[in-house]
Amino acid sequence: MERGSDRRRGRRPWHSCPVNVWRAIDGAQVGARSAPSVATIGVFDGVHAGHRRVLARAKNLAAETGARPLPVVAVTFDPHPTAVFAPDRAPLMLTTVEQRIDLLRAAGADEVRVLAFSAEMARWTPEEFVDRILVGELRAAGVVVGANFTYGSRAAGDASTLVASGSEHGFVAEGLGLDGRDDVVYSSTYVRGLVAEGDVAEAAHVLQRPHSIRGVVVEGDKRGREMGFPTANVLPPYGMAVPADGVYAGWLRRCDGGDPLPAAISVGSNPTFDGVQRRVESYALDRDDLELYGVEVEVSFVSRIRGQVRFEGMEALVQRMRHDVVEVREALSATH
Repeated sequence: MERGSDRRRGRRPWHSCPVNVWRAIDGAQVGARSAPSVATIGVFDGVHAGHRRVLARAKNLAAETGARPLPVVAVTFDPHPTAVFAPDRAPLMLTTVEQRIDLLRAAGADEVRVLAFSAEMARWTPEEFVDRILVGELRAAGVVVGANFTYGSRAAGDASTLVASGSEHGFVAEGLGLDGRDDVVYSSTYVRGLVAEGDVAEAAHVLQRPHSIRGVVVEGDKRGREMGFPTANVLPPYGMAVPADGVYAGWLRRCDGGDPLPAAISVGSNPTFDGVQRRVESYALDRDDLELYGVEVEVSFVSRIRGQVRFEGMEALVQRMRHDVVEVREALSATH
């Protein structure tokens, strides 16, 4: 796309609500709450339907506990705990911590605290975690977690031990089942698998929104413009889950404002031209006037049109791209 001014200066932050971030494991920079709360704890990657169910139950518990509703505090971890104690097994993330904050607030959390996970914290016993975080920092009157939640060194604590700790420390604890349709347990791992397979439609069902990635538009080979399909090129963000190679129907939106634009999105290395670098290329339907170089954008995936194919030359590729655009229009019209 044509080069334009970088309008990111002065743009609003992704998370428009106040957020507390624990920079030290003892919470020194945030401090303990001065009043009780109902807490929910987890990585919350994706903030999918199961996570929303946990938050909804926490809201209900907050209304049932005490003379007036207590604030619901959602605690998430950054980085992902696995990235600390087993870096070679760290999962690709569905959301950045900024996206998680936005989504948790939208799902009903009154406050979000980002807990900086560390190697020292990974050695805490379940009792230490309860004493330091739930009792010492959050003054929890209630705690709601997913039934698959674990905590403490070697994941020694789970929902059942949390219930027992609640009885000892005077808070109510609940572990909520995350079963979805067809007896599938909703989890971030399940969604990551869907994204890796290119099944973004089912991923959107579990997430209750299209899976998306954010990145800065970079200069590409400019072949799309030559073929009549100028694209915004984004390199897949490091450590983030990107759908399987192929063509998708979706949306392109500037992160500094503006409405989402219907888009045909290609993920892959452009094998027709012997490409080697994987990228995400978005053609905003019927738009050749956008100025996006250097602009941060969000690319959202609604449904998969086809897999990646190597064509015999540009003419065959252009013919297929025209057909892709028709299918993208139909897909977006059906799911709008």
